[in-house]
Amino acid sequence: MALAASPVDSALVTDPEQLATRLVEGDRRALAQSITLVESTRPDHRSEAAALLDSVLVRTGGAIRLGITGTPGAGKSTFIEELGSNLTAAGHRVAVLAVDPSSRRSGGSILGDKTRMERLARDPHAFIRPSPSGGSVGGVARRTREAALLCEAAGFDVIVVETVGVGQSEVAVADMVDCFCLIAAPGGGDELQGIKRGIMELADVVVVNKADGDLLPAARRAMADYRQAVHLLRPKHAGWEVPVLATSALEGTGVDEVWGAVEKFVAHLREDNTLERLRADQAVAWMWDEIREHLVDSFRQDARVAEGWPGTEEAVLSGRLSPTTAARRLLGTDGGAPGEDEAGAR
Repeated sequence: MALAASPVDSALVTDPEQLATRLVEGDRRALAQSITLVESTRPDHRSEAAALLDSVLVRTGGAIRLGITGTPGAGKSTFIEELGSNLTAAGHRVAVLAVDPSSRRSGGSILGDKTRMERLARDPHAFIRPSPSGGSVGGVARRTREAALLCEAAGFDVIVVETVGVGQSEVAVADMVDCFCLIAAPGGGDELQGIKRGIMELADVVVVNKADGDLLPAARRAMADYRQAVHLLRPKHAGWEVPVLATSALEGTGVDEVWGAVEKFVAHLREDNTLERLRADQAVAWMWDEIREHLVDSFRQDARVAEGWPGTEEAVLSGRLSPTTAARRLLGTDGGAPGEDEAGAR
């Protein structure tokens, strides 16, 4: 039996009751099939996925949810593998939802995280699920939230979401995890300049990786720069000062200290039920995301819109119609028929 899940299962089981029973019993294949089901865009699969999630919801909520982002080359995957291996050795069960970059043109993705985390992929107490982002906002796979809940229901007590990279849209990740960790490479001021202020404001823990060998002096300078940066930002959570820590994932140093900081942060959130309120707010935000997504899908599938879409899009491409007017006409808010461009009014 493969220890790391395949993103595609040849014989997909879609019966919610059957999947839920196997899932809570720790059946790894059932977990892989359940995630495949929630990632499906077929209408019948969406209904079955919703039923599955409802049936296992009572068994979720007990895991620590950790989001990890960072600049390219910062060593996110190496760090996650070292952290995950340390946690499984300590008795934890770790699920890694690694979102791969997808091509906006072809929709293809590399799906190489199991290769990059080969040691963790062989660990019987770890589960790695590479999922293409599909161009979704935030570099997060469309159904990462559902996948995280399924992993919790299957008994994993640490859920790690690795994002594509740094960008303003990474707020999507911060809105689905308890702790958001920024991984940076030694680069001092130059490295810091490449990270948007918004990402720094989202971070609960900052880690300067590759603090070893010839890079150690640069790592120390980077730590000083990041500490100054977080000191100038408004605190994300009252009473929490964002720690800036140094690690060498390659040598395995400092990783346990990072996990200690994550646990300390989550404990801080639990002191006055902040964690409970945070997760409740995230659930409501998730609901509205679903509503918006469903409305867009319904709009695209409307027969009248489908008929007028090509002509309207062509009018925008040729400059005969402004995007605002085109959108209003397709929505039917200005009295014009879908696809009716301004040429007819001249």
